[in-house]
Amino acid sequence: MNLPNKLTTFRVILIPFFVFFLLTDLVGNWGKWIALAIFIVASLTDFLDGYIARKYNLVTNFGKFMDPLADKLLVCSAMICLIEKGAIPSWIVTIIIAREFIISGFRLIASDNGVVIAASYWGKFKTVFQMVMICLMIADIAQIAIVTTVVMYIALALTIISLVDYLIKNKDVMKDTK
Repeated sequence: MNLPNKLTTFRVILIPFFVFFLLTDLVGNWGKWIALAIFIVASLTDFLDGYIARKYNLVTNFGKFMDPLADKLLVCSAMICLIEKGAIPSWIVTIIIAREFIISGFRLIASDNGVVIAASYWGKFKTVFQMVMICLMIADIAQIAIVTTVVMYIALALTIISLVDYLIKNKDVMKDTK
C-alpha cells in the first residue's frame, strides 16, 4: 500500500475517534478540542494524499474509490454529530448529504459508460468550506458565531452550485443510459 492510500486509510480510522470525542463528556470540555484536532489532522490528510498521489504518480484504483468515500464519511459523520449538538440545522445536512448521493450515483452511471468524472473546482471549494464550517462549529466560539453562520451558508451555496455544475457539464452521461 502506497503512502497516499495509507493516508486515506488513516483518515477512515480517525473517524470513530473523532465522533467519540465530539459526542462524549468523558474528558469534559477537552473532548471538543480533541475532536477538532482529529478533524483537522484528518482534513489535512485529504489534501496531502491527493497531492502526493498526483505529484509522484501514485494514483491507484483503491485511492480513486476510497479517497472520496473517506471524505464523505468524515464530513457527513461530523455534520450528523453537529446536528445532535444543535450546531447545524438538519435540513442543511440533508441537502449536503443528498448532493453527495446524487454525485456518487451520477459517477457510477458515468463509470458504467466508461466516463470518469473528475472533481471540479466548485466541488473542491465546497469541500474546503464544509471543512472550515465544521471546524468553526466544533470550536463553538461565541464571538465569531456570525462568521460560522456565514461560512455555513457559503458551504451550502457551494454544495448546490457544485451539484448543478456537475450535472450541466456531464449531462451527456444521462443520455447514454437505457
